[in-house]
Amino acid sequence: MERDRKIVICISGFAATGKSTLGRKLAKKFKLKYVSGGDALKILAKKKGYKIGGRDWWESSEGIKFLEERKANPEFDKLVDQELLKYAQAGNAVIDSWILPWLYEGGFKIWLKASEEVRAKRLMKRSRISLEEAYKILKKRDEESAEIYRKLYGVEIGKDYSPFHLILDTDRLNAESVYRIVSQAVKEYFKIK
Repeated sequence: MERDRKIVICISGFAATGKSTLGRKLAKKFKLKYVSGGDALKILAKKKGYKIGGRDWWESSEGIKFLEERKANPEFDKLVDQELLKYAQAGNAVIDSWILPWLYEGGFKIWLKASEEVRAKRLMKRSRISLEEAYKILKKRDEESAEIYRKLYGVEIGKDYSPFHLILDTDRLNAESVYRIVSQAVKEYFKIK
């Protein structure tokens, strides 16, 4: 791969669609830096004194408390978005972010979608919680995040797909299938041999 080209892959989608799993695999395959909007938010939480940890931290009482604080102060998201934009502008990165595809002009942009049922089952398995709890968490997280981005940027997450080059329904695909499909699309888009 030509290293002087700025390869930027933006992956977006609601919670539990497979963004971080795909992002890490693509970053490894194409030797790019992997950056997660969720991880950036966790760094802010840590700076504010929260004890962060693990993939299921967002479903913990600490994670839920931080999300409440985040909802009350949209400046958290602006700070994270500015940092993610810096990574995108530097290039050679895979960035997992709910909002970056609308804020960054370049790159290859992917929207991962999945039904609420599939997402809830994934979250239940990942966080070892009940299916009912997973549905509640997803509904709350989706609505609150969509509202934050609507207020901050006027973007309708989950309704406006205009920035995306690829929209992939992951309901009937496992992580490896999603990776193979997207990997091929990335090769074609950036003309990587």
